Parts: sequence; structure tokens; C-alpha cells
Amino acid sequence: MSKKILTENRCTLIAEVAQSHDGSLGLAHSFIDAIANAGADGVKFQTHIAAAESTPDEPWRVKFSPQDASRYDYWKRMEFTEPQWHGLKEHAERRGLVFLSSPFSIEAVELLTRVGVAAWKIASGEVSNVPMLERMAETGLPFLLSTGMSPLDEIDEAVERLKATRNPVVVLQCTSIYPTPPERIGLNLLPFFRERHDCAVGLSDHSGCIYPGLAAATLGIDVLEVHVTLSREMFGPDVPASVTTAELRQLVEGVRYIERMKSAPADKDTVARELQAMRNLFTKSVVARLDLPAGTVLNEEHLAVKKPGTGLPASQLRELIGRRLARRVFANELLLPEDLEERD
Repeated sequence: MSKKILTENRCTLIAEVAQSHDGSLGLAHSFIDAIANAGADGVKFQTHIAAAESTPDEPWRVKFSPQDASRYDYWKRMEFTEPQWHGLKEHAERRGLVFLSSPFSIEAVELLTRVGVAAWKIASGEVSNVPMLERMAETGLPFLLSTGMSPLDEIDEAVERLKATRNPVVVLQCTSIYPTPPERIGLNLLPFFRERHDCAVGLSDHSGCIYPGLAAATLGIDVLEVHVTLSREMFGPDVPASVTTAELRQLVEGVRYIERMKSAPADKDTVARELQAMRNLFTKSVVARLDLPAGTVLNEEHLAVKKPGTGLPASQLRELIGRRLARRVFANELLLPEDLEERD
């Protein structure tokens, strides 16, 4: 798969703007800058062409917009022109971001093919849209397949169809509940999909918090997608299921931290050797409790254990009982092997 989308042992973190720009081109560009500043790898939009994807009678999922008489009107208001899409892509790439947008019609696929995307993100409702998938496959680009509303047999069929095109496929565990509660995230499905389909996997998260993404990163996912908002006070249906761009920065930092942990498995003996100087400071040695003349046969009343740990270790105290001192030692002096006479 293109290194722009997947890098070995590194999760590609994609920030989804979706409809949070509310039809404002300026706001869409503001999202690109905020996402780049947060350190994400990519930005994703949605490309809606109302006349190509929807009927005028399409019902609302949630009636949230007071300015749009119908869902169709809302999609119409969300449209950008082709030159505007080119501008968004150029801006994203100038900021070092992978540019993605989910199409919702073959017409949108054609538009995005002309604009240029790094991969095809297949939205949950398009998993069974075979004509659109076939057109996407002709471009040779990788697929990011969302599974938010699909039963297992539909997912299996879609994955096999896409893999047959020899284009790389990433299966994204996703639950189309906005926001998704913890018990519906489905982390268990990440290793399940990896083994079942022998492909890269990821999480498309709608929880509205950073915790699922961090948990998924510990499982070694390849892609993490989260919805973003500039503020929880913004307008739109995606805000409750989004993280703020400030939280996005935390998420990016957390994922990278987890990757560094996973890349360096610990060996306790090696760590102990590296920390020997610290061990000497914090461990304890056997010391004389009081001044003791040479020839003293040691008993428990003669000895104590105190820091630092540069003498005979505290663990040997019992073994010293009955041993004879080879020289005079003073109170609080650390005992060393040469302070003791050889055993008979």
C-alpha cells in the first residue's frame, strides 16, 4: 500500500471533517490548518452531489438544520465546486496532510478522481454500492472500508470483492452510533478482521473522545480515523461524535507514545544493569550497628541494613551471622567481603 496511507509499525491518523464546515469553504480551509497543527497525518472530507446521490424525499437522520427545508437541500448546501475541491487538496498537501474525501455517488468518484485522493474511504452506507466500488477499483487506489452498519456477510462480500481487484484494503471497525458508547466500540473486532481477511485494519471512531483511539493503538492498528470539531459549541450533527482539535493533538501524542512503547519491549535484566547507579542509591547494604573490634563473631545485634547499596547486599545479612571480622569496623560502616575472615 502507498506509504502515504500506511507505514509499517505506525498508525496513520486521519481527521474527518465530514460536514462540520457547514458548507463554508473558508471554514473547511480552517479545519485543514487546525488538523495539520495538531499533528495528524491526513484530513478527510465528504463529497456530496445532491442530485446524484439523493432523492428530494430523503428523510432526515436527525432534523438539526433550521435553514434547510429537506435533507436534499442540506446536501445541496454542502457541495463545493471542482475548483474549490482542488484548492482544498492543494492546501492539505501544502500542510503535509494526506487528502481524502468519501464519495457518495459515481459522479463524486469521477470528481475526486480528477481532484486526486490518496485512497478511497468507503462510507458505511456505501459498502453494498457495487457499481461505485467497481468504478473506484479502476483507479488502482487503496480502499479504506468502513463497516459501521454492515453485518458480517456483507463485510465479507465487500472485502473479497475489493481484494479481487488487487488494490490494497484496510478494514475499519466502525459503529454508526453518534456518539458511540464504550460498550459498542468493538475493539475485539480489530484482531478478528485482521485474521479473517488477512489485511490491514483500523478504527473509525465516533465516540467523541480520545480513549478508544488510544486503546486501539495498543493493538497495533494501521489506521485511526476520528471526527473533529473546532469547538463543542459549533453547529452540526457530527459535533457530539467529534473530538476537538485540541483533543486531536492529545490523541496524536498518545498514539505516538504508545508506538514508542510497543517498539521497545523491555528486558528486566538489561534495565537493571542500566540502572545500576540508581540501584546503588536506593538499595541497602549490611552495616555495623556499633563499633566492632577485629575478631568479633557477628550476631544480629551487631548488624543493620542501610543505604547506599554499595556494600554487601541486605539479602546476605543472615549469612553473616557467625562470621568473624578480619578488621576493626565502625558504626554505620558498610561491610565488604574483605572485612570478613575466610571460612574454616
